Amino acid sequence: MLMSTRMKENPANFRSSEKQFVFNFKTGQQSCVLTAPLQIPMQGSISDLHGRLMLLHNLPYFVENDLKNSLDQFIDEETKKNYDKEAEAALEKLKTSDACTEQFVNTWAKAYHETTLEHARPEEPSWDEDFADVYHDLIHSPASEALLNLEHNYFVRVSELISERDMELKKLQERQSVEMDKVMQELGTTLTDQDVNLVAAQHFESQQVLENKWASELKQLMAIQKQEYQEWVIKLHQDMQNPNNSTVSEEIKVKQNQSTVANERMFEERSLLEESFTIHLGAQLKTMHNLRLVRANVLDFCKHKRNQRSGVKLQRLQTALSLYSTSLCGLVLLVDNRINSYSGIKRDFATVCQECTDFHFPRVEQQLQIVQQVVLYASAQRNKKIKERAELPNGNEDKSKIGERNPSNILPGEFYTTRHSNLSEVHVVFHLCVDDNVRSSNITARDPAIMGLRNILKVCCTHDITTITIPLLLVHDMSEEMTIPWCLKRAELVFKCVKGFMMEMASWDGGTSRTVQFLVPQSISEEMFYQLSNMLPQIFRVSSTLTLTSKR
Repeated sequence: MLMSTRMKENPANFRSSEKQFVFNFKTGQQSCVLTAPLQIPMQGSISDLHGRLMLLHNLPYFVENDLKNSLDQFIDEETKKNYDKEAEAALEKLKTSDACTEQFVNTWAKAYHETTLEHARPEEPSWDEDFADVYHDLIHSPASEALLNLEHNYFVRVSELISERDMELKKLQERQSVEMDKVMQELGTTLTDQDVNLVAAQHFESQQVLENKWASELKQLMAIQKQEYQEWVIKLHQDMQNPNNSTVSEEIKVKQNQSTVANERMFEERSLLEESFTIHLGAQLKTMHNLRLVRANVLDFCKHKRNQRSGVKLQRLQTALSLYSTSLCGLVLLVDNRINSYSGIKRDFATVCQECTDFHFPRVEQQLQIVQQVVLYASAQRNKKIKERAELPNGNEDKSKIGERNPSNILPGEFYTTRHSNLSEVHVVFHLCVDDNVRSSNITARDPAIMGLRNILKVCCTHDITTITIPLLLVHDMSEEMTIPWCLKRAELVFKCVKGFMMEMASWDGGTSRTVQFLVPQSISEEMFYQLSNMLPQIFRVSSTLTLTSKR
């Protein structure tokens, strides 16, 4: 009996040849031969090929192992022969080529060294990595207080400069307001609308010049502070490595005694409502998580409260200790689809970031510029793929899709991250893009904003972010259409979705305990807050307390 089959040709982009595979076996007194043309080298699973041959030709079970061994041996031998043949052809081509043999040898040796690990040059550590290691050592040493005091002094200097800027801008606005009032009084008599527009344009231009001047001074001051701080940290660490150096303790004492409290800007304390819960999630192996429901302004997690100096130091110490650790803190900030800091919550957030020098990461403006470049590159690659698919003979892609999307913007549900060391309780900020649809009452679990939260939680698992703050209602401010039924429905949806995502997290990170903070707007009523607080334990499995009593 003769059986044959033809396997699908290999589409791989390298030279291959067709070889005839022959397998002989017996069924009782009858001799059978199976033939199958195979492409060598073969791409794909040999086990899958073996299974298809058994099923296609209805081969008896007792030849299964023999067929597998024969197939493995045939493909291995023919693949080696194919590679040897190609190598011999390449060498023969090299011998007959007019090109310089030495050039080929150097190119070959370079490629071998670059692709072989044992010959690779050790990767040189970057300045950022060195500084991170040094800072981590110092912040966990007796020098931590000196570091915090130095950061505090720099912070006060920036605050003074910002106060001077605000005062000068306020005086300019008051002076321009008086001038505009005089112009408006003379409108229609000695001045025309064109004159008014000219004065308004002059006011705007002078205000822009003043703002740019102060922005430049602030940027220069922060750059100087960052350089001085990093140089002092490196020098202090080097001195501490020398046990015979007696100037280290004196230097630390000097920095500890230089803490400045003058001219600190005061901020109003707002009442904070919060409820904490402990839950266990998981089917068999349960993981404990901490949940918090908090009523606050989202930027309260970023601002430094400067009316209690001791509290600032303790809060700053906790954030600094975990800066280069596996217990980072994240915050979800809801933004529009434009990557900038010109308006709305984005501008307020950028203002908070500018209140203190970031000694470890680039300024938020620089990080946003990098994100914008990545988005433009991704858009160009996406349009290129769409265009290529549309040009295929059977392609059904619409070329009009290429121009539909602004290449510099992101879509709802997409997000970008920024890193910070100068915020009060946050290391990483997730800028989640949402649109006006989040204000409607009919969003589902498949809404882009909800799926964006899932992707953010996945990033938290892969990047050691163990505390994450999420806007429970997917808004930062309340509006008229957000009634009590609207809030309850939205909170129930987010609670249930986040619970499902947290159960998925066990398969992502092996069941790490995390803290999830659900944030509601500051303007929400206490009654509404406690209704949401009562809803949370009904959706999550809250751990109950166990009272132990002894029998006498």
